[in-house]
Amino acid sequence: MSTIEINVPDIGDFKDVAVIELLVKPGDTVKPEQSLITVESDKASMEIPSSAGGVLKELKVKVGDTVNQGTLIAVLEAGSGEAAAAAPAPEKTPKSEQKAAEVSTGAGDVAPESGATEIKVPDIGDFDEVAVIELLVKPGDAVKAEQGLITVESDKASMEIPSPAAGTVQELKVKLGDKVRQGTLIALLAGSGGGAAKPAAQPAAAAPAEAKSASPAPAPAGDTPTAMPPHEPGTAAAGKLPHASPSIRKAARELGIPLDEIPGSGPKGRITIEDLQQFSRAVMAGATATRAQAAKAPVGAAATGGGGEALGLLPWPKVDFAKFGEIERKDRPRIKKISAANLHRNWVLIPHVTNHDDADITELEAFRVATNKENEKSGVKVTMLAFLIKACVAALKKFPEFNSSLDGEQLVMKHYWHIGFAADTPQGLMVPVIKNADQKGVLAISKEMGELAGKAREGKLAPGDMQGATFTISSLGGIGGRYFTPIINAPEVAILGVCKSQTEPVWDGKQFAPRLMLPLSLSWDHRVIDGAAAARFNAYLGQILADFRRVLL
Repeated sequence: MSTIEINVPDIGDFKDVAVIELLVKPGDTVKPEQSLITVESDKASMEIPSSAGGVLKELKVKVGDTVNQGTLIAVLEAGSGEAAAAAPAPEKTPKSEQKAAEVSTGAGDVAPESGATEIKVPDIGDFDEVAVIELLVKPGDAVKAEQGLITVESDKASMEIPSPAAGTVQELKVKLGDKVRQGTLIALLAGSGGGAAKPAAQPAAAAPAEAKSASPAPAPAGDTPTAMPPHEPGTAAAGKLPHASPSIRKAARELGIPLDEIPGSGPKGRITIEDLQQFSRAVMAGATATRAQAAKAPVGAAATGGGGEALGLLPWPKVDFAKFGEIERKDRPRIKKISAANLHRNWVLIPHVTNHDDADITELEAFRVATNKENEKSGVKVTMLAFLIKACVAALKKFPEFNSSLDGEQLVMKHYWHIGFAADTPQGLMVPVIKNADQKGVLAISKEMGELAGKAREGKLAPGDMQGATFTISSLGGIGGRYFTPIINAPEVAILGVCKSQTEPVWDGKQFAPRLMLPLSLSWDHRVIDGAAAARFNAYLGQILADFRRVLL
């Protein structure tokens, strides 16, 4: 197998930028344009992508190292000689051309009607449009040369656009969410000498190797509040965008963590993935409450730490367990640490109700066994869960509110059926997703489930393998139990729990006959679904499992 060296591409005129985050580890499979590390200058953070695909053999840098254009950061091992050719980096713009470009954008031009200097976006690399995610100043503020005016972000990098001169902000010409590009007018600056200012230092753009595939992503609502005065390093000031890389902000959005309430422990107060995990642990232990939770706490509730005081609850008991006997402390697996915050949020915020029922799967189990015998040579083993997925798709089509999501006062009705299934792994519970399950047969679903479950056990699931589910099934069939209350996986509105089937005597109108019964536990969001609909859903699902020909109707 051949090896490929991955070097830092052209990152502009910046030198000795610090590595602040490692996004992959040796043994990971990476794709072309997948980000490997995050680096940061004093004006911008950016993710450095891989110029080729392969298996990461070695990382040549660590957090805290400084890198430049051409620095070797990783070695990939190309599988079967099919390494993707390294993406050619665009030629670096000579400084003379860069200055000419900046002058041509009008940065520093005088607005004739007001005498103020027009500040425009300088050269920011190959990006066509980027979103404004933060306003760093407001009209009336005095700014210094090279002081940041706004922050913009693509899906790979965030950067500050600096002022080319000192003066007073007369007017801001952009607002949060606007798209800007080179030459866009962003501000009018008064008292800057009335003439052209020296060209601003070019903000670091995303690495050119990634620019071709990058598309700007506006920051979601709630993540881009208006600018506020400077704050102490290490603490996110209320109303100011937290100091975090795009990948950290995305992770926080997926976990439902309010970044503006997390103190960063990284360089210059940057929020790291460890900070997200620590915050999640604190919330689960009751030691931390978000501002939204604290606002609901009774006035006068103690908030001196220790457990539920911020929510008006009794403190979490602090016990010296060692005085009662021998103990051992173990760290929780990383997956459990990350999922803890999601589970806690979902249980607290969603009004759960669970319906329990039993489905007669006697004939379906006989069909499953016969199918496996017929397809023994194919290597694909059909499980009851594969039939459950197809049955649930049929039930979701008949009762579409179970395939929806609540968005404010609106219900988002989804016309696709992606079914998640809980997979037990050594690292903790993971939920891979069978996409477009309505378009696949039971054999195809069984094969895909086997592949996804294998990736989950090996820790090789990609983020896309666990996203987009519209309904989830949590099966304990191979273990045991009778019924349980599965926690809804937000933003879904329902989840099906399944336990081990048992043979029971069932009255058929004339006599008791042995039937194989499957326990079903359906949890549903009472804000979206009522009891009658839930009962009908479970009953219909039981009918399908009892006579699988109904999926054809």
